[in-house]
Amino acid sequence: MEKKEFKRIGVLTSGGDAPGMNAAIRAVVRSGLYHGLQVFGIRRGYEGLLEGEITEMGNHSVSNIINRGGTVLLTARSVEFNTPEGVARGKAMAEIFRLDALVIIGGDGSFRGAGDLHRLGVPVVGIPATIDNDIGCSDYTIGYDTAMNTVKEAIDRIKDTAYSHERCSVVEVMGRNAGYIAVNCGIAGGAEACIIPEKEFDVGEDIIKPILSCRNAGKHHYIVINAEGVGKTMEIAEEIRSKTGISTTTTILGHQQRGGSPTVRDRVAASLMGAKATELLSQGISGRIVAMRGESVIDLDIEEALNMKKEISEDLIRTGKILSLY
Repeated sequence: MEKKEFKRIGVLTSGGDAPGMNAAIRAVVRSGLYHGLQVFGIRRGYEGLLEGEITEMGNHSVSNIINRGGTVLLTARSVEFNTPEGVARGKAMAEIFRLDALVIIGGDGSFRGAGDLHRLGVPVVGIPATIDNDIGCSDYTIGYDTAMNTVKEAIDRIKDTAYSHERCSVVEVMGRNAGYIAVNCGIAGGAEACIIPEKEFDVGEDIIKPILSCRNAGKHHYIVINAEGVGKTMEIAEEIRSKTGISTTTTILGHQQRGGSPTVRDRVAASLMGAKATELLSQGISGRIVAMRGESVIDLDIEEALNMKKEISEDLIRTGKILSLY
């Protein structure tokens, strides 16, 4: 591990917002102050870094934000920062503001940016925050639990009206190219079928057959969860309707899954990871990604972390199929 003395650190949130980001910001600021660091907030992610939108933060600046969704530092997607010239300009701006290190809170795109800065010699520590839970090095990412609870509540409501009208509802959930939200909410919502991008599927075998099996057993309302990375929600609904004669509707939950007050799990996980990040920097350690393994907060070499992959549990998939039919 590389060790230096860090006194002035910056913190930014990048990419898609996730509930719990504010708890992480709060933890970085307050634990940073505890360790004797000056903490500077960078607004609008990497775009704000390029534009020098950097101001010092204190205890008061993070009061009453732990319960808020979104990010008080705002976020944006920067096209320029995806270029070598943009990364070099970001490094130069950090030097202008005399920032010794950066804490970067975000998902895989944010971490790629963190890796680019690290390779240019900028000390960084990353904190995984994305509702998709698709960061390979961490079992859990900030925002995931809140998003799942938002989806679960929506499915419960949709299920009520599906029951009342004896219909099938195809519900598209977020997760980008990962099916973590879909699989877990399919089980929690009692779905008859769940389609995810990690697994090839056949509409007849994996959707229509389970629906008809349930209908033959006396059921008259059905929920199908479709992950965002699969797409084709309207087409799937139409195929169900045309092949079964069952009235079928579609619901695309969209960005409501990103918002809302974070759950206890997200607030605590974000607080622990934010505190870990500043603890590392206070010890002069950078080039790390903070992660969760089970309930433990650990840190990993950034290059090692960026190359890690993870897969959805086959037990989850199998259990969902069993419970939908029996």
